[in-house]
Amino acid sequence: MDTNFWNDKNVFMTGGTGLLGSWMVSYLGRTRARLTLLIRDWVPRSRLFSDDTFNRINIVRGCLEDRDLLLRIINEYEIDTVFHLGAQTIVPIANANPLSTFESNIKGTWNMLEACRTAGSIKRIIAASSDKAYGEQEKLPYDEAMSLQGSHPYDVSKSCADLIAQMYHKTYRLPVCITRCGNFYGGGDLNFNRLIPGTIKSILHQEDPVIRSNGQYIRDYFYIEDAVEAYLMLAEKMNGLKLEGQAFNFSNELQMTVLDIVHKIILLMDSKVKPRVINSSANEIPHQYLSAGKARKLLSWKPSFSLEEGLKRTIEWYQKFFAV
Repeated sequence: MDTNFWNDKNVFMTGGTGLLGSWMVSYLGRTRARLTLLIRDWVPRSRLFSDDTFNRINIVRGCLEDRDLLLRIINEYEIDTVFHLGAQTIVPIANANPLSTFESNIKGTWNMLEACRTAGSIKRIIAASSDKAYGEQEKLPYDEAMSLQGSHPYDVSKSCADLIAQMYHKTYRLPVCITRCGNFYGGGDLNFNRLIPGTIKSILHQEDPVIRSNGQYIRDYFYIEDAVEAYLMLAEKMNGLKLEGQAFNFSNELQMTVLDIVHKIILLMDSKVKPRVINSSANEIPHQYLSAGKARKLLSWKPSFSLEEGLKRTIEWYQKFFAV
């Protein structure tokens, strides 16, 4: 992270109460950036509110579906940099509620990009996509040249939002780059139906962790501080390297099955619990993992944390969280 780059930048971020957003706020809080967040719901246990940075940022209550509000924020706070992270990110919720997921993830994205285009003052936008945007592919790992072909509600929402971001650059020259990452993990994720926080919570409560799939799904598990550094580096370098309109995969390029990651957490926590495999999940892609070769080559990016280091930091955060 180049702290000098962020001096006097006016940054607008969506999704600030989420896992990635709360860590982004912490990192940008070390700089002289002027930060404005859009928050739909007040989530008092969010990691965002445990950080002193919270007291130094602008908070606007509202939702991504309100394009007039987005435009007002960009104009009134003289925004030059946008991190569009806000989305409905939970796959089972998307399966149960596809329309609200499309409203948030697809409409929310075109609203944000249209507001940026209308304002005309934006220098850089980082739009969060996902490895899920690639859908199910015969060839792995995913690389950025592959087509986007989501099949299920969450995957389709990310495919659509990703393509909309590309369109706004190609048609209107909007300065946007797109990130596609694997499964984030780290302290502060309060969605306990996700594998890693759910497993840690179960172990801390001396319960057997539940695995919804058959345990053999392969995923990328990407530590959140590595993700923050990746997002910030892309924003810092995109204009100088003329990367606008491009997508970048970020990954530690380590693939593990669901059962493997659960057993790893059990070992690190020195627990005797045993995972309970219920094999009830549906509409999920069995195998997903990314190549980060483009980011390594063009950005000179690489992750800083091993899987074990990231998991240890994550476990320590939840131990403190549940001890309160």
